[in-house]
Amino acid sequence: MSDTTSRYWASGNWQVRTGEEDEFILRWTEFLTWTQGSVDGFLHARLIRDLNEPGHFVSVSRWTGTQAMKDWQSMPEFAELFGACRALCEDMSSGMFELAMAVDK
Repeated sequence: MSDTTSRYWASGNWQVRTGEEDEFILRWTEFLTWTQGSVDGFLHARLIRDLNEPGHFVSVSRWTGTQAMKDWQSMPEFAELFGACRALCEDMSSGMFELAMAVDK
């Protein structure tokens, strides 16, 4: 699916407690690996880490539509796996987004 037809994103802004960063990466990977194998409409996810603040991560995942994201969030496994990631954080915020503009090379 091209970027022009896949317009939907979920994002998380994670502030992980000092010393928990490696465990957070493992749990996030488990969470999104489960997502990849279990949820129709999921396309891909990325976890990026702040070079200046090692406990700050931003995650983005691309979806075919908003209903797929809502279905994902309503699954019991979502609560369990998301909660395992969230438990390592001082703060976390998330949202669902629609592509407003893309600049590609």
